[in-house]
Amino acid sequence: MGKSIFHLAFPVHNLKSAKAFYVKGLGCRAGRESGHSLILNLAGHQIVAQLTPERPKSQKGIYPRHFGLVFLKRQDWEDVLSRALKKGLPFYQAPKIRFPKSALEHRTFFLKDPSNNLLEFKHYTHKLAIFGKRGMKKVGDRP
Repeated sequence: MGKSIFHLAFPVHNLKSAKAFYVKGLGCRAGRESGHSLILNLAGHQIVAQLTPERPKSQKGIYPRHFGLVFLKRQDWEDVLSRALKKGLPFYQAPKIRFPKSALEHRTFFLKDPSNNLLEFKHYTHKLAIFGKRGMKKVGDRP
Protein backbone atom coordinates (compact mmCIF):
# COMPACT_ATOMS: atom_id res chain seq x y z
CA MET A 1 0.00 0.00 0.00
CA GLY A 2 1.14 3.51 -0.74
CA LYS A 3 1.18 6.43 1.65
CA SER A 4 -2.30 7.02 2.99
CA ILE A 5 -4.23 8.28 5.97
CA PHE A 6 -6.63 6.29 8.10
CA HIS A 7 -10.40 6.98 8.08
CA LEU A 8 -12.84 5.94 10.79
CA ALA A 9 -16.50 6.83 11.29
CA PHE A 10 -17.93 6.33 14.77
CA PRO A 11 -21.29 6.97 16.49
CA VAL A 12 -22.02 9.93 18.76
CA HIS A 13 -25.30 10.95 20.35
CA ASN A 14 -24.50 14.67 20.59
CA LEU A 15 -22.29 16.57 18.14
CA LYS A 16 -21.74 19.51 20.49
CA SER A 17 -20.36 17.31 23.29
CA ALA A 18 -18.31 15.31 20.77
CA LYS A 19 -16.77 18.51 19.41
CA ALA A 20 -15.94 19.72 22.92
CA PHE A 21 -14.26 16.41 23.80
CA TYR A 22 -12.30 15.96 20.59
CA VAL A 23 -11.42 19.58 19.75
CA LYS A 24 -11.16 21.36 23.10
CA GLY A 25 -10.18 18.26 25.06
CA LEU A 26 -7.92 16.16 22.82
CA GLY A 27 -6.83 18.98 20.53
CA CYS A 28 -8.13 17.56 17.24
CA ARG A 29 -8.72 20.03 14.43
CA ALA A 30 -12.33 20.27 13.29
CA GLY A 31 -13.06 19.99 9.58
CA ARG A 32 -16.37 20.03 7.74
CA GLU A 33 -19.47 19.89 9.87
CA SER A 34 -23.17 19.32 9.22
CA GLY A 35 -26.22 18.61 11.33
CA HIS A 36 -25.32 14.89 11.39
CA SER A 37 -21.51 14.70 11.04
CA LEU A 38 -18.27 16.24 12.20
CA ILE A 39 -14.94 15.55 10.49
CA LEU A 40 -11.94 15.62 12.79
CA ASN A 41 -8.20 15.50 12.25
CA LEU A 42 -6.67 13.13 14.81
CA ALA A 43 -2.89 13.24 14.32
CA GLY A 44 -3.30 13.53 10.56
CA HIS A 45 -6.01 10.87 10.28
CA GLN A 46 -9.66 11.50 9.40
CA ILE A 47 -12.18 10.44 11.99
CA VAL A 48 -15.84 11.28 11.55
CA ALA A 49 -18.34 11.63 14.36
CA GLN A 50 -21.71 10.44 13.00
CA LEU A 51 -24.86 11.41 14.86
CA THR A 52 -27.05 8.56 16.11
CA PRO A 53 -30.48 8.98 17.71
CA GLU A 54 -29.45 7.36 20.99
CA ARG A 55 -26.31 7.30 23.06
CA PRO A 56 -24.35 4.13 22.22
CA LYS A 57 -24.34 1.60 25.03
CA SER A 58 -21.30 1.36 27.23
CA GLN A 59 -19.43 -1.87 26.63
CA LYS A 60 -18.07 -4.03 29.43
CA GLY A 61 -14.32 -3.75 29.15
CA ILE A 62 -12.19 -2.49 26.28
CA TYR A 63 -13.24 -5.23 23.85
CA PRO A 64 -14.48 -5.63 21.24
CA ARG A 65 -14.37 -1.97 20.12
CA HIS A 66 -11.95 0.88 20.65
CA PHE A 67 -9.66 3.07 18.55
CA GLY A 68 -6.76 5.42 19.14
CA LEU A 69 -3.13 6.15 18.41
CA VAL A 70 0.17 4.31 18.69
CA PHE A 71 2.93 6.84 19.33
CA LEU A 72 6.41 6.22 17.98
CA LYS A 73 7.96 8.57 20.56
CA ARG A 74 7.32 8.16 24.27
CA GLN A 75 7.30 11.94 24.75
CA ASP A 76 4.35 12.25 22.36
CA TRP A 77 2.42 9.68 24.44
CA GLU A 78 3.30 11.58 27.61
CA ASP A 79 2.19 14.87 26.02
CA VAL A 80 -1.27 13.46 25.21
CA LEU A 81 -1.51 11.97 28.70
CA SER A 82 -0.60 15.34 30.21
CA ARG A 83 -3.21 17.11 28.08
CA ALA A 84 -5.91 14.59 29.04
CA LEU A 85 -5.13 15.12 32.72
CA LYS A 86 -5.00 18.92 32.38
CA LYS A 87 -8.30 19.04 30.47
CA GLY A 88 -10.00 16.65 32.92
CA LEU A 89 -10.92 14.11 30.24
CA PRO A 90 -12.60 10.97 31.59
CA PHE A 91 -10.27 7.98 31.83
CA TYR A 92 -11.72 4.53 31.24
CA GLN A 93 -8.40 2.93 32.24
CA ALA A 94 -5.64 4.83 33.99
CA PRO A 95 -2.14 4.84 32.52
CA LYS A 96 -0.30 1.57 32.99
CA ILE A 97 2.42 -0.62 31.54
CA ARG A 98 1.23 -3.77 29.77
CA PHE A 99 3.48 -6.81 29.47
CA PRO A 100 6.31 -5.24 31.51
CA LYS A 101 9.87 -6.40 30.91
CA SER A 102 8.89 -8.26 27.74
CA ALA A 103 9.34 -7.60 24.03
CA LEU A 104 5.68 -6.48 23.99
CA GLU A 105 5.99 -3.91 26.79
CA HIS A 106 3.96 -0.77 26.18
CA ARG A 107 2.46 2.15 28.03
CA THR A 108 -1.27 2.62 27.58
CA PHE A 109 -4.32 4.48 28.80
CA PHE A 110 -7.94 4.64 27.68
CA LEU A 111 -10.29 7.61 27.53
CA LYS A 112 -14.08 7.50 27.23
CA ASP A 113 -15.82 10.10 25.09
CA PRO A 114 -19.31 11.45 25.90
CA SER A 115 -20.90 8.78 23.65
CA ASN A 116 -19.15 5.84 25.36
CA ASN A 117 -16.52 5.41 22.61
CA LEU A 118 -13.22 4.17 24.01
CA LEU A 119 -9.93 5.61 22.80
CA GLU A 120 -6.57 3.97 23.50
CA PHE A 121 -3.25 5.80 23.41
CA LYS A 122 -0.09 3.72 23.60
CA HIS A 123 3.65 3.66 23.11
CA TYR A 124 5.68 0.47 22.66
CA THR A 125 9.10 0.25 24.30
CA HIS A 126 10.29 -1.84 21.33
CA LYS A 127 8.98 -0.61 17.96
CA LEU A 128 9.19 -4.12 16.50
CA ALA A 129 6.23 -5.08 18.73
CA ILE A 130 3.88 -2.75 16.82
CA PHE A 131 3.59 -5.12 13.84
CA GLY A 132 6.30 -7.68 14.48
CA LYS A 133 6.83 -10.38 17.10
CA ARG A 134 4.30 -12.55 15.28
CA GLY A 135 5.36 -15.64 17.20
CA MET A 136 4.23 -14.07 20.49
CA LYS A 137 0.54 -14.75 21.09
CA LYS A 138 -0.17 -12.05 23.70
CA VAL A 139 -2.59 -9.49 22.35
CA GLY A 140 -4.47 -7.30 24.81
CA ASP A 141 -5.62 -8.35 28.27
CA ARG A 142 -7.69 -11.40 27.37
CA PRO A 143 -6.41 -14.77 28.64
